[in-house]
Amino acid sequence: INYMESENQTGVAEFHLLGFSDNPELQLLLLGMFLTMYLVTVLGNLLIILAVNSDSHLHTPMYFFLSNLSFSDICFSTTTVPKMLVNIQTQSKSISYTGCLTQICFFLVFACLENCLLAAMAYDRFVAICHPLRYTVIMHFHLCGLLILFSLFISITNALLHSLMVLHLSFCTDLEILQFFCELPQVLKLACSDTLLNNILLYFMTSIVGGGTLLVIIFSYMQILSSLLKMPSTGGMYKAFSTCGSHLSVVSLFYGTGFGVYLNSAATVSSRKSAVASVMNTMVTPMLNPFIYSLRNKDMMDALQKLISKISSFH
Repeated sequence: INYMESENQTGVAEFHLLGFSDNPELQLLLLGMFLTMYLVTVLGNLLIILAVNSDSHLHTPMYFFLSNLSFSDICFSTTTVPKMLVNIQTQSKSISYTGCLTQICFFLVFACLENCLLAAMAYDRFVAICHPLRYTVIMHFHLCGLLILFSLFISITNALLHSLMVLHLSFCTDLEILQFFCELPQVLKLACSDTLLNNILLYFMTSIVGGGTLLVIIFSYMQILSSLLKMPSTGGMYKAFSTCGSHLSVVSLFYGTGFGVYLNSAATVSSRKSAVASVMNTMVTPMLNPFIYSLRNKDMMDALQKLISKISSFH
């Protein structure tokens, strides 16, 4: 491991990422599998963005938030996966100090943005089902734009706070991260200077951002459920709730895998278990989101078919 002399402990040259097996045959399999997953993630989410933008029927708040979520999913995966693929291909485990800090910053931006977007989408469904007559008045595009800007502001502020706090840390000789990317809790464990303020900030911001957005989602669905139970017909109830099914699936997947990553980071577990939990959160969830939203949504399927036929007509 490369590092500076102990007199200048902050001048770290690189970290080592120990996320996966050293077995060459297994690494080749992982490379193929992760590259395929990444390409499916990018292509699937890009198709969602293009379909929403090209079809005037989808120019509604729900699909506006969905296209932003797809963009966030692409960026979320791109923050960690390309570097991991390069490391597997070159059989290298290193990442530079600057690269590690950059990865931490962008990972936090897009992880926080996902939380905020899922909360905004839950609020949109709450207004649509609980206040249908006032939906267009409340959920106008000015408010939707403000929600996106506010989400970005929170995400960037949160990421910059953590990144600047990491800059003040000193690192010693043991610079091995039990992950395939620079995960903030794992990096904090490697510091030989006091990380009390870093950990306080981490738990505080996680509680505010993660807890706050989760409370918005829970409140929205409690109100939705209350409204659905008051509906006279089961047909109307099913139709109204069907618009929430995809969002609920994505929320369960994102928070379920995110909670798994948090537990693995907090506990002392093997790097393999920790890496599997992170793969589920950073690769599987963004890859599945387009399928969840398109396969269960007739309007989205129609828009995708139109888009694919347009693309095919150019050739």
